[in-house]
Amino acid sequence: MRYHVLATDYDGTLAKQERVSPEVVETLKALKTSGRKLILVTGRQLEELQELFPEFAIFDRIVAENGALIYRPATLEEKLLGERPPASFIQILEDKQVRPLSVGRVIVATWEPHQDTVLNAIKQSGLEYQVIFNKGAVMVLPPGINKAKGLHEALKELGISEHNVVAIGDAENDNALLKVAECAVAVQNALPQVKIVADWTTDADHGEGVSELIALMIKDDLISMDSMLNRHYLELGQCYDGSPFEISPYGNSILLSGTSGAGKTTFVVAFLEKLIDKKYQFCLIDPEGDYLDLPEMITVGDSSQLPLIEQVIQLMSVALQNVVVNTLSIPLNDRPLFFKQLLTALIDLRKNTGHPHFIIMDEAHHLAPFEVTDSFYNFPEDFKNFVAITTKPDLINTAFLKRINVTLIIGDNPNDSMAAFASLTDHEIEIEENVVLQKGEMLVWQAITEKTILVRTIMPSHLLQRHKRKYAEGDMGPDSFYFRGPENKLNLKANNLMIFIQMASGVDDETWLYHLQRKDYSTWFREHVNDEELATHTEKIEHAEQNPEISRKAIFQLIQERYTSPA
Repeated sequence: MRYHVLATDYDGTLAKQERVSPEVVETLKALKTSGRKLILVTGRQLEELQELFPEFAIFDRIVAENGALIYRPATLEEKLLGERPPASFIQILEDKQVRPLSVGRVIVATWEPHQDTVLNAIKQSGLEYQVIFNKGAVMVLPPGINKAKGLHEALKELGISEHNVVAIGDAENDNALLKVAECAVAVQNALPQVKIVADWTTDADHGEGVSELIALMIKDDLISMDSMLNRHYLELGQCYDGSPFEISPYGNSILLSGTSGAGKTTFVVAFLEKLIDKKYQFCLIDPEGDYLDLPEMITVGDSSQLPLIEQVIQLMSVALQNVVVNTLSIPLNDRPLFFKQLLTALIDLRKNTGHPHFIIMDEAHHLAPFEVTDSFYNFPEDFKNFVAITTKPDLINTAFLKRINVTLIIGDNPNDSMAAFASLTDHEIEIEENVVLQKGEMLVWQAITEKTILVRTIMPSHLLQRHKRKYAEGDMGPDSFYFRGPENKLNLKANNLMIFIQMASGVDDETWLYHLQRKDYSTWFREHVNDEELATHTEKIEHAEQNPEISRKAIFQLIQERYTSPA
């Protein structure tokens, strides 16, 4: 299930003329019966809401005062996200005859046309308050407090991500709420600017519109709306017609296959950066320690310490926390059983919360090898949103492969890898003969289109520290740079960037300029060092500077700034 929470505004959305009809209350109960949670997000004060809406306890959380107060109906507990307004500020408003004037735990509210008086009072008081409008209402709150902030805090208590929320509203103050939800809906009576923000608008107005949305959630979990949610799509590369190659963040199960050294790790890092940027949670199973230096994630286990599944689940219960599970200490023969146990726990967490949004399995053939029987894992029917990474498709358990609907092939012999996948999964895939992939290209198949296309892969904005050390000081092997000169009289091998600087300092000007004019340096940085930023800056020097001393110094400085500066 993708959507675990419905977050709804009250006035003008759930309620019509301040009241919620019994029929709408029944639809709310039906949504609760489906296993989902309800959050009411309103600008009203709590006591006022409770008087107008006696059935308020049906909600798991109430976010009142436009995001400033969290109320837990089951325990009657309250949590304030801001401080009570100073008495001096209230006195100024009263002295200026601002009527009506409502003062809550945190919020101060009145109506137009008092907005100018309110702004002057804020200035006179020296406060940093913000003013929020809502169909003529004027609400004063501390900075940073809005419906999005209140929803986030309520979801944090429930252990659920905004990516598993549908939000519905009608007025200006609902825009912040709608923008952070995975699916944003406006009721038919919503303001025009709210309908622009929303992904979809109901046919019915007020509570009947909410009931219309609920019926669709129960029917198919809003799967029919996925094409409307392209603001969340994940860009994995660029097609050769210039358009981005994107996938939905939900419903896709990906196979990434490629020969060793082809760039699988580089692509995965770029993919992880996309997930982090969009706040999709992932669990990455890392058997080689390739991902230990990435930011915004916690690693469980190492070469001597077994990863504890209970610790992984505890960490991942926090919706924004990403986890790397390092399996170096687990013997190869024991990894399938460990993976089965971990997967069972992750699937159970998903069932209750909707996350982790992606399960990423590096060296998947060690976790789900071909030899293990399909029944060993007992995958649920809706098991999806995973990435399986391997050198060859035919090394992976067939039950896994048959769930794949996006296949990405990089490196050598892409035809063979795609044909192997097709054979194992009974797909009929037409493949061009003798496809040869250049560095930074991948052959892509999608079940939705049943076609293969060539795509330029995305590159990470940050290199892995382990790889940076290899490029700077290690042995790059066949990816080394060779100084040969205009007549191929030289054959000087630079195994890494530091040796490149040493050798480049000693070669004659003619040799240096020969490679500079051919743009060999930027090509090496781009295709073998996998550093697009370094390549781009170097390319500018190659184009603009033909003085050997100046161009050497400029390129050396670029390398040293990126590879020898303190971390």
